[in-house]
Amino acid sequence: MDLALASPDVTDSDPLAACLQTVFGYRTFRTGQREVIEQVCGGQDALVIMPTGGGKSLCYQLPALVLPGLTLVVSPLISLMKDQVDSLKQMGVAAAYLNSSQSREEALTIYRQLHNGELKLLYVSPERLLTDSFIERLHNLPLSLFAIDEAHCISQWGHDFRPEYAALGQLKQLFPRVPMMALTATADKATREDICQRLGIAPFELLTSFDRPNIRYTVAEKLNAANQLRQFIQAQNGNSGIIYCSSRRRVDEVAERLRQQGYRADAYHAGKTQEERADIQERFLKDQLDIVVATVAFGMGINKSNVRFVVHYDIPKSVEAYYQETGRAGRDGLDAEAFMLFDPADIGRVRHLIEQQEPGPQQQVEYHKLNTMAAFAEAQTCRRQVLLHYFDESASEPCGNCDICLDPPKRYDGVEDAQKVLSCIFRLQQKFGVNHLIEVLRGSKAATVVDRGHDKLSTWGIGKEKSHEFWLSIIRQIIHLGFASQDITRGSAIKLNPQARAVLKGEVPLQLAEPRISITTHVKRRSSSRAPINYDRKLFARLKQLRRSLAEELDVPPYLVFNDATLAEMAAMLPTSPGEMLAVNGVGETKLNRFGGEFLDEINDYLTRS
Repeated sequence: MDLALASPDVTDSDPLAACLQTVFGYRTFRTGQREVIEQVCGGQDALVIMPTGGGKSLCYQLPALVLPGLTLVVSPLISLMKDQVDSLKQMGVAAAYLNSSQSREEALTIYRQLHNGELKLLYVSPERLLTDSFIERLHNLPLSLFAIDEAHCISQWGHDFRPEYAALGQLKQLFPRVPMMALTATADKATREDICQRLGIAPFELLTSFDRPNIRYTVAEKLNAANQLRQFIQAQNGNSGIIYCSSRRRVDEVAERLRQQGYRADAYHAGKTQEERADIQERFLKDQLDIVVATVAFGMGINKSNVRFVVHYDIPKSVEAYYQETGRAGRDGLDAEAFMLFDPADIGRVRHLIEQQEPGPQQQVEYHKLNTMAAFAEAQTCRRQVLLHYFDESASEPCGNCDICLDPPKRYDGVEDAQKVLSCIFRLQQKFGVNHLIEVLRGSKAATVVDRGHDKLSTWGIGKEKSHEFWLSIIRQIIHLGFASQDITRGSAIKLNPQARAVLKGEVPLQLAEPRISITTHVKRRSSSRAPINYDRKLFARLKQLRRSLAEELDVPPYLVFNDATLAEMAAMLPTSPGEMLAVNGVGETKLNRFGGEFLDEINDYLTRS
């Protein structure tokens, strides 16, 4: 069968759509992708905020192929670079990376390819990029685009600030005519503004929904963590997953316990050698390892599409970190689980670690982010609404796919309590944080209240009959629902949002959750993940086995052949010719020519025998 003759006619009138289909194997762009690609191809800078698995990489990879020169991608981790480059090479794209893991000979080979115009994309670390010798080299190359991945690392308000990333602002001064694209999955409003200011860009902004509807969010009170984890893992039916722990010792303990229970699990942390970490990552990517127990160092940029669950054994340090880490599940769009064990005492432990840092703005940022993470864990409102509001995205309806929605707390008419809180925020001139607000509400005589004259306010003591924990829960609900916000740039002061006016005037009903002292364990057992389409499961299993065989022959992770979502679509559409195979999302011309024959033979054989 001559697969090369199977390409559908794609006219030259739409080169972006042609590249999308022939190289990447997709029929249509996702929301916003075409707009940002067109802007960058026209020389405009861009800021791209998309959820993990939402298609960020395509926003710079496709322009790299249609623009004439070289696209330079700044990436923070060696593993991320390798994963991206391996994936591009499987699609026939000329890509390479430069990092400290390579020998001098390997680096010289890549430099030679660069100067011969043989590469379209080059991935580098910010440290390498900003050396004088590398900058001098770039001045002699035809640069088309700078793409800065994980751009939240640039900002002091981001959850993973890196000084070497902040230095990337030099690029615009050195190469003013080269467009720049900054990309991240996790950036609130303050972080987005800081990224643009530090890079010196006034970009076209693409801000898509942060929602990952296929992920179920569950938070359980940590009672017997070992048993709770065992029950959860048993319900996963052998699926692939990541478990995050806060310390190396706990990582080792959990991994060992899982191995004793018969799971293919291993531990990943900075105490392992680079070779050991690389081996664990490789086995996980190749489905030779089902579970990786890790510190937060693991998973950034890893494009393993069939991770079905992420567990947080301990609370993360920020909502951004939680969102990014849970986002490593379900990148293929199929059902996935995010399960967190929460012990309120963990908050004090992490706060103590922050206290050991140098006092200053960065320490205050970390305090704020920890407090918002605690608020998420203790939330009485839909988890997805809390997450989306944190990223300045409104969500008027509960999601129906989190523990709060599946096991809802009791509700009551909360208008009067909300009015007390909102009135007190107003009387405090929107200048104070949560704890001071509660002190005033409860009629505290503390010096911090009396010295400021806040015991003379009309709202002083109007909530004295309720506990500190009660008002903490109510205030967090009010913030989650969007009636008020905490301003990270002003010491986490609470300010009123426009929506608060209708509540203060009593013009809208408001149901709040009765604060719960503890969070009930809610682990819903479920069948294995389902695809969002009807597909033949027996054929799907055969295609997965064929994929595994091909991946082993090539010594690459199975998902680099085709991901689970593409196999599920094959098992639904039942293509029997090259033309029909090209209509499957994820099948481009290069992959059709490399693998199409085997998969078509497998489908035809299955249909003949059925």
